[in-house]
Amino acid sequence: MVRPDDLNRDRGAGLLGTSFGILVFLGFLFFAVQLLFNLYATSVVTSATYDAARRVATVGHRATQADIDKSEAAARDALGGYAQRVTFDWDVASDPSVVRLHVTAKNPRFLGPSIDTFVGFDEIDRTVVVRVEEFRP
Repeated sequence: MVRPDDLNRDRGAGLLGTSFGILVFLGFLFFAVQLLFNLYATSVVTSATYDAARRVATVGHRATQADIDKSEAAARDALGGYAQRVTFDWDVASDPSVVRLHVTAKNPRFLGPSIDTFVGFDEIDRTVVVRVEEFRP
């Protein structure tokens, strides 16, 4: 025969396990969102960086500041709203045979600050080097 005291002892026994399970599930979910966003953002930033450097390298003459500004504006347009997080650092003077573009971008965080930094999802850092094309008759 079941006594009423035995039924009350089991009340709330699954609360701690369920709470912990939900917390772990949400942690993995946020990690997956951060990973996917980082992969997509890295791909888009790298593509826009390469396209911008290629535009400057193929202008047909020594690149001017107007050429660089036009190429950077096109890259920012391609990045859309993410462009405000991106900084461009051009180098066309140190070696006239190449165009070097260094780009850094801050990713938005879905995980805690210490976890983002630990796994390397907090910043995108890319350098693209493109040879300058010269017409040779």
